[in-house]
Amino acid sequence: MAKILTVYYSRKGENYWNGSIKNISKGNTERIAEFIQEAVGGDLFEVDTVCPYDKDYYKCIDEAKKELHDNARPKIKAYPENFEKYEIIFVGYPNWWGTMPMCMFTLLEKYDLTGKIIIPFCTNEGSGMGSSEHDLKKICKGAIIKNGLSIHGAESENARMKVSAWAKKSI
Repeated sequence: MAKILTVYYSRKGENYWNGSIKNISKGNTERIAEFIQEAVGGDLFEVDTVCPYDKDYYKCIDEAKKELHDNARPKIKAYPENFEKYEIIFVGYPNWWGTMPMCMFTLLEKYDLTGKIIIPFCTNEGSGMGSSEHDLKKICKGAIIKNGLSIHGAESENARMKVSAWAKKSI
């Protein structure tokens, strides 16, 4: 059986939720990542930045927008151990300004992903995958990028069956 890793960045606390701000104890993307791991097994790794994003949602999105415009690569606290052993990598993130948070670029650009299967998933409040799949093709040279799954963040708690079926079909 293939070695599977589900790697993700997720925001807890203040989040945009069906038109308003809601405080959530578990990030939407984290929840989807856990559903994937339940469905297909493998290891789970949460990306965390050295400098945390602001707790205030609106300040956070301003920080994220600045990082995107600056093409920044924020430092992350840790990298998955033995990354090279994984054959299938589910990559999860919230859609921030039409793509992945820049910390996901930091992570993925560190590795030679040639021959790996990259399966993206994102949470959002209506913007879908944005340009993230295109961006993954640019930074994951030599990898096979499969079609991603977009989940409306406010519906993430109830997406277990949809996510499970998609994950099983994707590998």
